[in-house]
Amino acid sequence: MSEEHTADSSCHEGAATSGHHGYIGNQAGYLRRLKLIEGQARGLQRMVEEEVYCIDILTQVSAMTKALESVSLALLSDHMSHCVVSAAREGDEAADEKIAEAMKAITRLVKS
Repeated sequence: MSEEHTADSSCHEGAATSGHHGYIGNQAGYLRRLKLIEGQARGLQRMVEEEVYCIDILTQVSAMTKALESVSLALLSDHMSHCVVSAAREGDEAADEKIAEAMKAITRLVKS
């Protein structure tokens, strides 16, 4: 099995975590951003514990939501440029599957 095929097949749903997913090239960046969001969540908890004014908490919730949306869009972009493109190279059935999967993810993002 070629190395390219191994990388392509790792994009399939349920792939092992050691696979080469589209975001791997910027894994450190994603982890950094997610740790910042984790810190924002802890900050929100402290604000509620300290009985901070509702509007101030909502402002921080909005900032955290935007940060999560940014990560989501970046992951989606990586998925489209790596996994969907790889599936398109495999053929119509694989491409159709990945496009449908991406559309479901986009629908979830738009509804959230």
